[in-house]
Amino acid sequence: MKTRTLTAIAAVLLSITLIGSATAADPVPPAVESKPLVVFLVRHAEKVDAGRDPELSAAGHERAAALAGALRSAEIRYVHSSDFIRTRDTAAPVAAELGLEVALYDPRDLPALVEELRRVGGRHLVVGHSNTTPSMVELLGGDPGSAIDEAGEYDRLYVVTIDRDSTASSVMMRYGDADAPLED
Repeated sequence: MKTRTLTAIAAVLLSITLIGSATAADPVPPAVESKPLVVFLVRHAEKVDAGRDPELSAAGHERAAALAGALRSAEIRYVHSSDFIRTRDTAAPVAAELGLEVALYDPRDLPALVEELRRVGGRHLVVGHSNTTPSMVELLGGDPGSAIDEAGEYDRLYVVTIDRDSTASSVMMRYGDADAPLED
């Protein structure tokens, strides 16, 4: 992992100033928190093959660990993953680092996940796919940018912030080793 990449990610994460703080041990609130909703969104890391439910490759496990390192200080309180090996295994190091459980969501019903995120509030990580991640960004009011290259783009990290007045802003950055081999 390149130190420069981690330093850049840390600087961006630190620049996202929010009111108050939360700990991983806080219970799920019954309604939207008074703080802005902040959602970190990524596609799963590199997979071993193009099968229906493949595992992560060695490069994918490295990227998942890089994600956990990059988000270590982001005060994430909730981790969400679709129910596929590659997404669960991408989310697992973040959840383990923060002492959280991974909540599963249905990638065919993204509006339900958006509704849940808005209801709960706080800071979330959502691990999805090349097609669902940009869709989630857009549903949250952010700018998804260009389509994710299905064949080998695994390093996008979106941050969507929704203020109490429902104003959304987003940023897209990269994480992990940019020199990692591209795999299907």
